[in-house]
Amino acid sequence: MEKIRVTVWNEFKHEKEMPEVAEIYPDGIHGTIAAFLNKEADIEAGTATLEMPEHGLTEEVLNNTDVLIWWGHCAHHLVSDEIVERVHRRIMDGMGLIVLHSGHASKIFHKICGTTSVDLRWREAGEKEILWAVNPGHPILKGLDSHIIIEHEETYGEHFNIPQPDEQIFISWFEGGEVFRSGCTFTRGKGHIFYFQPGHETFPIYHQPEIQKVITNAVRWAAPAADTPKIVYGHHPDPIIQK
Repeated sequence: MEKIRVTVWNEFKHEKEMPEVAEIYPDGIHGTIAAFLNKEADIEAGTATLEMPEHGLTEEVLNNTDVLIWWGHCAHHLVSDEIVERVHRRIMDGMGLIVLHSGHASKIFHKICGTTSVDLRWREAGEKEILWAVNPGHPILKGLDSHIIIEHEETYGEHFNIPQPDEQIFISWFEGGEVFRSGCTFTRGKGHIFYFQPGHETFPIYHQPEIQKVITNAVRWAAPAADTPKIVYGHHPDPIIQK
């Protein structure tokens, strides 16, 4: 069986600078996500971080990545525009992208959305969140219940300044009254993109089995299909139908 090749990208700054985050994620958020994905027989996950040469996202790494998972928070501005362009080209060519939590403010998600900013309401209150499944037949929700409860999470709220999603997977309610489109899919070129909101670094959200299940399902959904047509742009001198 050919495995889905995943690269989990993380800034890896909070875990090194904040002891309370390091206690929750001693191997980094990227290490935690890669570890549970590697328990799946059909997935092979590696990691990359901001401080690595080319942010760990070399041409070779991306050419051998079926799905890229992106977690960022405080260092979006440090990501090279050249690397963002490289990632975007791979998405257009079919690589899947899963953007987590505050990755909504990343350069690559802005490029996907076609906006210079992706704004929302937020506050750090550690309140309860309930994610409601609003597209129950979708593959990302396979094996899950009608809702997921997170006991403590950073609060996000509408309006979420994103283009109209292809599909809405989750809508969240927060204890303070906010609601948020917490699971959305997009298509760009041949690439499938999933934005998934949970994952504030000071809470053990990526240790929660239901959250792990969503991300695992999303990897399988976002993986490129085999034998898809090649996209050709620009001047092409040969006619489609040969006389």
